[in-house]
Amino acid sequence: MNNFIKIGTRDSKLALWQANCVKEALEKHNCKIKIIKIKSEGDLNTNTPLYEFGVSGIFTKTLDIALLKRKIDIAVHSFKDVPTTPADGIKIGCVLKRESALDVLMLRKEGIDYSQNLNIATSSIRRKCQWLYKYPNHKIEPLRGNIDTRIKKLMTSKWDGAIFAHAGLKRLKIDSYNIIKLDWMIPSAAQGTIAVATNKKDKNIDIILKKINCPRTFHAVNQEREFVRLTRGGCSKPISANANYKNDKIVFKVGICSIDGKKSIVDTSTYNINDQNAGLKSYNKLKELGGLKILN
Repeated sequence: MNNFIKIGTRDSKLALWQANCVKEALEKHNCKIKIIKIKSEGDLNTNTPLYEFGVSGIFTKTLDIALLKRKIDIAVHSFKDVPTTPADGIKIGCVLKRESALDVLMLRKEGIDYSQNLNIATSSIRRKCQWLYKYPNHKIEPLRGNIDTRIKKLMTSKWDGAIFAHAGLKRLKIDSYNIIKLDWMIPSAAQGTIAVATNKKDKNIDIILKKINCPRTFHAVNQEREFVRLTRGGCSKPISANANYKNDKIVFKVGICSIDGKKSIVDTSTYNINDQNAGLKSYNKLKELGGLKILN
C-alpha cells in the first residue's frame, strides 16, 4: 500500500463530505489519500422507494466490488446503509465519532398543525410507519434522491414537510430551513455514523484505521446492528434501534411497527456500558412483548 490509500465513495455531496472527513483524519497520521467516486445502484435509481428494491446493500454493493477487486483500499459509508451481514470478504474496519442520530422534519413553510390532514414526504418505511402510528390522519408521499434534490422537491411541492436525518443536514450546514427535531421517532440502527469498510485480506490497513476509530461509537452501533440482524431487518422493514450513553450506562431503545402503521411495540432498557449482549437482550424483550407477531 506504501502509505497511499485509495478511498472509494458515492459521489453525492454528503458522501463526498464523509469521505473527506475520513481523508482528513487519516492525513493526521501522515497518510497520502486519493478519493475515487463510484456510482451505486441506489443513486442510479432514485424513483423506486428503497424498500421496493428487495435486496440489501443497494448503496454499498458497487463499492464492495471495488474493494474486492482492489480498485480501492477502503470504502466510506453512512453506516445505516451497510447491511448487518456484510458481503463476503468485506468488514467494517472502523467508525468515526457519531453525529446526531435523530430524524428531523423539514417544513415547506413556517408553522404546522398536526391535527390537520398533512402530507409528509419520505421513502423510508421506518419513518413512514412510525409517523402514521403517531399521526394516522396524515398521508405519506414518496421522496428519494440526495439531500439537495429532496429539499428542492419539497420546496416546489404542495407537501407540508419531509423527514431527513439530522446528521446529514448538520454536516452540509443546511440550517436555513424550518426544522423540527423528532425526539419521539426511534432512529435507524447506526444512523449518524460514518463507517469505513475494508477488504478482509488487507491486514495492513487495520493498523491505520485503529488510529481513527471511535470505540464508544463502534460498541453502541454494533449493538444496534445486532438487534436489527436478529430481527432479519433492513430497509424493507420498519425496525428501529438506538443506543445512547448516559451516566456510564447504555440506554437502548428499540421498536417495530406494522407495515400499515397501526401497531407498534417499543422497549427501552438500560445496560452496563460494556455489555456485549445488549442487542440480543433487547431482541428477546421485544419478542416477549409480542414483536414477533408483527415481524411474521
